[in-house]
Amino acid sequence: MKVLIVDDNHNVVETIADYLELEGFQVDCAYHGEAALTLIQQNYYDVIIMDIMMPKIDGISTVRKLREEFSCQIPILFLTAKDSLEDKLAAFGAGGDDYLLKPFAMQELSMRLKALSSRGPRRDIGAISFEDIRIDTGTEQAYRDGQPIKLSRIQYRILKLLVRRAPAIVTRQEVTDAVWGDDAPPSDALRSHIYGLRNAIDKGFTTSRLETVHGQGYRIKP
Repeated sequence: MKVLIVDDNHNVVETIADYLELEGFQVDCAYHGEAALTLIQQNYYDVIIMDIMMPKIDGISTVRKLREEFSCQIPILFLTAKDSLEDKLAAFGAGGDDYLLKPFAMQELSMRLKALSSRGPRRDIGAISFEDIRIDTGTEQAYRDGQPIKLSRIQYRILKLLVRRAPAIVTRQEVTDAVWGDDAPPSDALRSHIYGLRNAIDKGFTTSRLETVHGQGYRIKP
């Protein structure tokens, strides 16, 4: 079994890694969320151990990013000293599968890792939907009422953002930041992509799903 430990406390990481390796686990380590995201894109893991309080990207945000943006199906165990109900709700809400408080017994950690691994990858990760629009984030294929929608790469990214946030309005700036980051396109580029996206998802249907809200942004409407 291969495990990734994500924790900014080097002593904790080394102690866990030493114990798990004696138990026959293969172990990789990351000391903040950014490093974890890189490793997870490059390697396969059976289970991830995730701390919450870390620099750069905290554990909750890291897990949410893994589930929502990378469609990561790996079981995740939160290992943390944060013991409030709100912390636990946030952890499971972000996509966590188990929660173990520090201090902890190594035998219990090992037992929980084996139990998570035996369940296999999460099968509920990889699809988002709203009304009659569904997106398979694993294959990056969008559907309306079961019919595939042909989209460009940028149109797909815009639609995924809008469906994930639906029926809320997403501002022009939020769309630009999510799709292009710091490399913003000319002002008319977004308008052109929205026009093409609207034609693609409404083709063959009498009801338009993509709405431009003047002065505010865009949304997938119910």
